[in-house]
Amino acid sequence: MNAAQDVGISSETRRLPATTSEHELLDIIDTLNKDKNVDGILVQLPVPDHMNERKVCNAIVCEKDVDGFNVFNVGRMCLDMKSMIPATPLGVIELLKRAGIDTFGKNAVVVGRSKNVSMPIAMLMHADGRNETGAMDATVTICHRFTPPKELAKYCSMADIIITATGVPGLITKEMVKPGACVIDVGITRITDPNTGKTKLVGDVDFEEVRQVAGYITPVPGGVGPMTVAMLMHNTFTAAKNLAKINKS
Repeated sequence: MNAAQDVGISSETRRLPATTSEHELLDIIDTLNKDKNVDGILVQLPVPDHMNERKVCNAIVCEKDVDGFNVFNVGRMCLDMKSMIPATPLGVIELLKRAGIDTFGKNAVVVGRSKNVSMPIAMLMHADGRNETGAMDATVTICHRFTPPKELAKYCSMADIIITATGVPGLITKEMVKPGACVIDVGITRITDPNTGKTKLVGDVDFEEVRQVAGYITPVPGGVGPMTVAMLMHNTFTAAKNLAKINKS
């Protein structure tokens, strides 16, 4: 809400009880789809267990799908076609571009395989930069929870770029990172600090140790998170411009 206000976007939050039925939620989405005053719609995930998350995401028309989770947008992205790209993956790509990180032909490891974050990151990292998504042309390896620890360490130690999004605190250690590598931490977990007893947010990377060897590294919090918000605003502007063209014609 604050970010939207800061950039001049009118926004509204609708908080629904957990007991809301899937049918009721789909009706609300349908109303917003038809509202010409609405340019972007997103549903906070995960949805309650009694709802089909894929059905909910697909209910948002692709033109207003600022989260980029509608299967139409996902499919176009996977085919290197212009689409609404999910905000967190888009934020990661923007970080790499703004920092001037060379990705062409470089070894990149994506740790995690979530459909909304890790998969789009891997697709954008390896895809052909000559096509509409402007992707990164890296050589990508995907690791996940069933990758043996020794294999994970091996792949990471060869990587020029490590992007991790597992929600496992301290998963990526200093010994797994080659000197000068770029490490982007998308993971976020709330833990209790044993020294203070207070809760704090941490990522997948042992930040203080890894920063000693990495050439580039993002912190948690304050790294990818703000970029996700910025890219969500970017997607909303894009949706508004596209819808304005459609309505004019």
